[in-house]
Amino acid sequence: MEANLHLEEKSIVEELNPGERARILRKIDWHLLPFVSLLYMLSFLDRANVGNAKVAGMSKDLDLIGYRYNIAAAAFFILYSFAEVPSNIALKLFRPSRWIPIIMVAWGLVMTLMCLVNSFQSLVVARLFLGLTEAGLFPGVTYYISLWYPRSEQSKRIAIFFSAATVAGAFGGLLAYAIEQMEGIGGLHGWQWIFCLEGIVTMLVACLSFFFMHDYPETAKFLTQSERAYVINMLKQDANNLATHYHIRFVLQAMKDYKTYVQVVTYFGLLVPVYAIALFTPTIINQLGYSATTAQLLSVPPFIAGCVVTILVGIYSDKCNLRGPFIIGGAFVSMVGYILLYCDGRAGPSYIGACLCAIGIYPTIAVDLAWVGSNAGGDFKRGVAIAMVIGMGNLGGICSSFIYIDPPRFHIGHGTIIGFLCLSLFSMWNYDRLNKQKEAQCQAENITDSRRDEFKNMGDSSPLFR
Repeated sequence: MEANLHLEEKSIVEELNPGERARILRKIDWHLLPFVSLLYMLSFLDRANVGNAKVAGMSKDLDLIGYRYNIAAAAFFILYSFAEVPSNIALKLFRPSRWIPIIMVAWGLVMTLMCLVNSFQSLVVARLFLGLTEAGLFPGVTYYISLWYPRSEQSKRIAIFFSAATVAGAFGGLLAYAIEQMEGIGGLHGWQWIFCLEGIVTMLVACLSFFFMHDYPETAKFLTQSERAYVINMLKQDANNLATHYHIRFVLQAMKDYKTYVQVVTYFGLLVPVYAIALFTPTIINQLGYSATTAQLLSVPPFIAGCVVTILVGIYSDKCNLRGPFIIGGAFVSMVGYILLYCDGRAGPSYIGACLCAIGIYPTIAVDLAWVGSNAGGDFKRGVAIAMVIGMGNLGGICSSFIYIDPPRFHIGHGTIIGFLCLSLFSMWNYDRLNKQKEAQCQAENITDSRRDEFKNMGDSSPLFR
């Protein structure tokens, strides 16, 4: 019976032409990407709105003198970074359509209750719990996407999904500007209403996600039987028939693999500027001489530009089947922006620099995460590797929180980020070296696809895995 099913799936794959493949992938796109992008937009909006709240008067009301704002911003990343691996394991053991909505309800509740904070201490505690409850979404959805698409199709999808972060940055500034006008209503300050209303929206969307999320291609009701068979077989072939079941050895493979830590360092270096942009762009623009209200509005264009470029780079990265050059190129553009901010104190050139920072750095995140998923063989190792990279890499958010300490020029912050952007070079060299080694091994030992079952449990250590 199983053999007949395998033959049937194989014949379906052979019958479908490239046009049919594209149609099926578009069908999956329409049922998955809009909703998961909305979820991540809300997630990023809720974690970064503290920057808008600071400019809207929170610093004064909570007496955030010295490093207090920096400590509150950094508190989010402590539990966030350590909860991501357990969350991705739970996502695989349970169902995405249950696990993701549950954690959304949790962080939406925390976000809503943040409107009640009345001291520096209570703000830090709230940020700690917000980090804990939000931890599972970003690595979870990144892993979720890798379970639906072959590796050559993942970068543009992750780019579309991650572009929601740039939309959140732009939308957050506009939303903060509008909500600030509610100052005094219900006895709350405008910045407290920012937390309250954005948290309520998150909880409402979380309730809807119980009904709108799909779990896996095998159970997707929007696909026909032949389409399901095609997608399942396509993913098997893309994975070189590597194991997909749970076993502790796959978790250990990810934890012991030095390549995971190479990607952690790369991702860390890219996330420091990402979070610095999210947390401090309104403040940087405010220090250029603009009013707080104008700074909220001027923080919008850099994020919109970053959104457009993120999607374009993701598309061309998949089309060229390249990751490293796009990461290095984006890091270079962002570096130019930070050099402008560092060297020129005039408002015009500095604002252009801020736009270049966002345009350059945001596309690198999606491409890098597609790279991580593509280079971890087997479902479970991939899930753990993605969670480790995102979790440990997000400690960069703590660094981001403490480098912008010398207004109005912020030389320490801009200079530190220029240094971190150089970290993207090593991982590209390392993967190119490994692929050449595997190609030489296959030629020397006459290893072909016909022997792929011998290497089923080796993950990306398989000589056939690229």
